[in-house]
Amino acid sequence: MEATLSKPRSETFSAGEKQALAKLLVDDDPEVYRAIRGEIVSRGEAAAEWMRSFSLCSDPVLRRRSQEIVRHFGRRKADSEFLEFCQRNGEDLDLESGCWLLARTRHPDANQEGYKAVIDSFAGSLLDIMDFGAEPEGLLADINEFLFRREQFQGCNPDKVAPDDCYLNQVVNERRGDDLSLGLIYLFVCQRLGLPVAGIGMPGHFLCRFQTLREEIYIDSFHRGRLLTKNACIRFLRETGRRYDERFLAPISPRQMLLRVCANLHQIHARDAMTEERDRIQRYIIALSR
Repeated sequence: MEATLSKPRSETFSAGEKQALAKLLVDDDPEVYRAIRGEIVSRGEAAAEWMRSFSLCSDPVLRRRSQEIVRHFGRRKADSEFLEFCQRNGEDLDLESGCWLLARTRHPDANQEGYKAVIDSFAGSLLDIMDFGAEPEGLLADINEFLFRREQFQGCNPDKVAPDDCYLNQVVNERRGDDLSLGLIYLFVCQRLGLPVAGIGMPGHFLCRFQTLREEIYIDSFHRGRLLTKNACIRFLRETGRRYDERFLAPISPRQMLLRVCANLHQIHARDAMTEERDRIQRYIIALSR
């Protein structure tokens, strides 16, 4: 007797299925909702397109739940894209693109090109006001005035850093971030201006460094761009219980900076017992550590 082959599950929905699932999706019973959500999600990308048709409907429950399902598919796609980016690129990966791709794993609607345009606009405004013949301190003072006074970027609460203090789209939206995210904004602006600024992965606090043949100036973006000498950085390390090592004040690669962003997120999610988010970030850390 020939074996009976099971019929492959279709990713598409019949008109009757759509009507039944949409009705059950707004059920008050959370168990029913979870079951229906699972059924819809199991159908793959076809479900995302169908659910998107409800994203502006008049029923607030159906609108909210369909948007959540669409967001789920968006995050899943962004997760795959970011992992592929990490695995495909080496130490000198495109850090800025990596940061925007990472942001979409939590905020799938984040417009990478739109946020790049915002950073472009910062640099464009600075080009109009900066005197590039000035001493480094003067150049950095102009950047600090623009970013921290005019645009009002500021450090977050260091005792309660939130995930959105690390995702660059939210840092731009809220004008608030941790030391690394603010340092990256500073770095990306300086790169557009052609200034000799690099990211410094000092333990416990990320800095930028302006380097010339005559001097090196360390920039603390978390504290409104205050300028530090090398001795001040060494003093900070000793005050925080670390023995000084020359490597602590050396530039780190774009891949190392992206890994550090993920490590910060992993620590935050572990602190807040967000197991699913912690495990998601762990996959990124493994991919970047290879």
